[in-house]
Amino acid sequence: MFDSLSDRIQGILGKFKGKVRLTDKEVDATLREIRLALLEADVHIQVVRQFTESLRSKLVGREVRGGLTPTQEVIKVVSEELQELLGGSHEGLSIASRPPTGIMMVGLQGSGKTTTAAKLALMLKKQGKWPLLVAADVYRPAAVEQLITLGREVGVEVYHGDGDPVEICGRAVEKARREGMDVVIMDTAGRLHVDEPLMLELERIKELVHPQEILLVADAMTGQEAANVARTFHERLDLSGVVLTKMDGDARGGAALSIKAVTGRPIKFVGVGEKLDQLEPFHPDRMASRILGMGDVLTLIEKAEKAFSQQEAQKLQERLVRGTFTLEDFREHLRGLRKMGSMEQIIKMLPGMGGIKDALKHAKIDDREIARMEAIINSMTPQERMRPAIINSSRKRRIARGSGTSVQEVNRLLKQYAQMQKVMKGARKGGKGKLAKKMKQMPFGSDFMNMFH
Repeated sequence: MFDSLSDRIQGILGKFKGKVRLTDKEVDATLREIRLALLEADVHIQVVRQFTESLRSKLVGREVRGGLTPTQEVIKVVSEELQELLGGSHEGLSIASRPPTGIMMVGLQGSGKTTTAAKLALMLKKQGKWPLLVAADVYRPAAVEQLITLGREVGVEVYHGDGDPVEICGRAVEKARREGMDVVIMDTAGRLHVDEPLMLELERIKELVHPQEILLVADAMTGQEAANVARTFHERLDLSGVVLTKMDGDARGGAALSIKAVTGRPIKFVGVGEKLDQLEPFHPDRMASRILGMGDVLTLIEKAEKAFSQQEAQKLQERLVRGTFTLEDFREHLRGLRKMGSMEQIIKMLPGMGGIKDALKHAKIDDREIARMEAIINSMTPQERMRPAIINSSRKRRIARGSGTSVQEVNRLLKQYAQMQKVMKGARKGGKGKLAKKMKQMPFGSDFMNMFH
């Protein structure tokens, strides 16, 4: 998501490179291009108008501050405005002073509401909460069964029953209060479009259970139409926030850039994949940074911390310091990378990668490459994994047969491992250098791009 908009804006701002001052004419031309880029990204026209007018007021006649180039000054202003447009700062869930915290999930059919409810339950469970899922969509065929299946997968109880959805939600909250559960997540009914019976039912649920959160689940692929839907739901239910799904798809970004401005309510979470652990808190500052090609190191580090336990990271660092990084360690390193998501997503979070997007497109990054590399290491004997220098031609042929790969692929992995060892050796010698500092922050290793050469 945002790839097209990101490319356009970075291209527009790149025209300031080498400039020593900003002229009104250049600012006007830039704002016109930004306006077109936002409209092409399906951002609501009213939001585009407000955004560009705000930019104009801050750029026209602006003095370039000491130490900054005109390009850096413009990027700074655009970054601040983008961050504000996306919501300013991250807003978490409101928690009830006395459990349980009620969360109503609302939205149209097809937005991913039921799956998102299960994802949120899993996230809260990992945070030490005791959530209860409620199957309050009694109209859509198999909706209840779907939530029960998802609840089983994430290890969360699902409350369901016959009759009025309002009464089902009321009984679920009473059950949670009686049993000491922390959170009640209500998967309410949706429609193909907003209609009066749906809104009346949702209003009745809200009146009965007084939820702390009413989260609209909206499909990011629907562009500014998602903003129109959000406005309608907000007018009737007074939303507390929004969850955008399918953010990993080819959405142009219009929904994310429009919803906060249209409703005044923040995007609290985003779905970044189909797996049940692929729901993330939304950080406007990080997203603005990614749109401008400046990476998202904080999210990358958080992903690493989830993929690698503190004990694993410490063990890896100790081996790096001692210079005893083996193929066994390399295999654990690869497994951790697989937990973090697709390599393409990870690479885009690295600062400075925005300038090589075209190269990445032609690189055809294949996430199955990591699985093949792991299979090659698995086909080695323990002795070979500890001492790869003993792997001769006949051993390489045996390893290739055992892993379903070729001798060339075995050679490539051994070369990548040798390159990684070389980088680690440099990190040890560097001591206080930049690479050593990065290694302390990011326990998963060094040069991502080596994996695709």
